[in-house]
Amino acid sequence: MRRFLDRLYAASGVLAAACLASIAVVMLAQAGMREIGMLLRGADDIVGWLCAASAFLALGTTFRHGELVRVGLIIDRLPGAGRRRAELAALGLAVLVAGYILWAAAGFVYQSWQFDEVAQGLIQIPIWIPQMSFVAGALVLFVALLDEFVVLAAGGTPAYRRAEEAHRAHPETMEAP
Repeated sequence: MRRFLDRLYAASGVLAAACLASIAVVMLAQAGMREIGMLLRGADDIVGWLCAASAFLALGTTFRHGELVRVGLIIDRLPGAGRRRAELAALGLAVLVAGYILWAAAGFVYQSWQFDEVAQGLIQIPIWIPQMSFVAGALVLFVALLDEFVVLAAGGTPAYRRAEEAHRAHPETMEAP
């Protein structure tokens, strides 16, 4: 199961990076075409969708690598058992919030699909297609939070804490273990 989850987080991060690279490609193509008097229709729409997708798809892997803002400033100051309880409470609340976000996003996208809602920009595609990145990102974040909650509840060390400790031990590197 650990291998599957790690691959899920990595795949989500790779998709987020691919979206960022695609933004660069679209923007360069738009600039190049403008120079030769051509227009890349819908480039703004595409860049907007890719920007949202890159942000949402990166959430789970970013969290696991200790790069999301958390309540560590408070929790890190607590002693052993108090820290563990506070961290479990924070993770539990985060799981609930992420679960609600996932449920709401899925319902929103389902309604867009159900009513055949179409994008308002130049590119007339079903809007649920680019909106699915929100659902996918929320799902991966929910799974990552639940994963870390289970690890911590079982007495293990969460991946984000290991990543933070590695950053503190080797501040010259920004890469997680």
